[in-house]
Amino acid sequence: MDYANDVAKFYESNGYSLWWVRAMEPTAQARQIIALLQRADRKGLSPEDYDGSRWRARLDKLKPAIRSPLEEDAAKFALALTVCAMRYISDLHIGRVNPTRVAFEFDVQSKKYDLAELLQHHVARANDVATALANVEPSYPGYRRTIQALQTYLELAGKDDGEQLPPPAPASKKAIVSGDCYSGVPRLARLLRLLGDLPADVTIPPDPVVYEAPLVEGVRSFQRRHGRDPSGRIDRQTLADLNVPLSRRIQQMQWTLKRWRWLPAECPTPIIVVNIPEFQLRGYDKHFSVGVTMKVVVGRSYGHKTPVFSSTMSGIVFRPYWQVPQSIVRSEMIPLLRKDPAYLLAYLTIGNFELTDSQGNAVNTGNDTGKTLDQLRAGKLLIRQKPGPNNALGLVKFVFANSYNVYMHDTPVIGSFAESRRDFSHGCIRLEKPVDLAAWVLRDDPGWTTDRIRRR
Repeated sequence: MDYANDVAKFYESNGYSLWWVRAMEPTAQARQIIALLQRADRKGLSPEDYDGSRWRARLDKLKPAIRSPLEEDAAKFALALTVCAMRYISDLHIGRVNPTRVAFEFDVQSKKYDLAELLQHHVARANDVATALANVEPSYPGYRRTIQALQTYLELAGKDDGEQLPPPAPASKKAIVSGDCYSGVPRLARLLRLLGDLPADVTIPPDPVVYEAPLVEGVRSFQRRHGRDPSGRIDRQTLADLNVPLSRRIQQMQWTLKRWRWLPAECPTPIIVVNIPEFQLRGYDKHFSVGVTMKVVVGRSYGHKTPVFSSTMSGIVFRPYWQVPQSIVRSEMIPLLRKDPAYLLAYLTIGNFELTDSQGNAVNTGNDTGKTLDQLRAGKLLIRQKPGPNNALGLVKFVFANSYNVYMHDTPVIGSFAESRRDFSHGCIRLEKPVDLAAWVLRDDPGWTTDRIRRR
């Protein structure tokens, strides 16, 4: 990002005097900013992006470190601090990367500050710079919890020896279960205790060799925290999770903070958040208390990912039609029709589908399957499923504007919610308890009871 115009405006407002230097000595605010820049890692940022290792040498060229500083060094110091402070504030507020570059649909342009005005009125004269800059960070409780978790893991990483847990012996064994002898038990005990999954007051033998309680309970705790089935068995996936270096966990938290910074500065309430990798939905009230939560099924990891974006819910549709996406028609239905023209009639009848024109009017094409196939391929005919118990969208559909044509909906396929990993859809979000979500969204309207919603 180019800060030239912001820097020029900042110095014009002060008659081109040095904001951060008085009597050739750094101001108290300058020293506070430098301290924050050098600890940027505690905010999930890199100190070196803000000249973290260079400030000691720059300070040594000014008073009181040197008796007669050069004006040139003072000017360079002040300019460097201005640019780094602007960069730090911007990164802390909206993130270092524009989300559109990674195909995330968030508007950060409208969130940008007038950096010159912010520095002049809220930082350069602040008694407590850290408190002033805390106001530029996201206000969401989840962001603050992530900051706390990051600081905890930065400390834990300095205490961990990084030893990798070995696979079970013999190598053919699929999982380590309670009662097994396992050479990794000492390391497992240290790791679980460090992470808090094994309580500090639990006693472990000095040289344990058997995987048994309380380590099994510690592994269950670890599995629950990572969204796995809390079986207590150390299978291949659990072993891989346990062996993820803490430095990698720190990096994941840094990425999470970046995503928090992309969110709108203010959201109308209630807020519904779908955590895609967790396969979980939560609805928050105006106090950020969780009012509703449920499992979700999201898009397949390869080829049909659920996109990341923010939007406003525009409506709830009961007993919806399902307009089959053209991508599904072309990639899945047309190949079947080519192989067996009779498939179309059976498909439409059994699945309660119908053909429509582009205006949504039902169309009867008769028995001319070849012509129908050509029109489907050209997009002149569409396929939609009528409302009913087997409709792919179930009872209700939640609509919100986005360029991906993604929405949330009920589903007749409920078995998938029993899986721990739930990426099975073509991109839309299937809800475990859609009636609960509809009742929660409409809770301020006494006419919309759960019973009425079910009867719609």
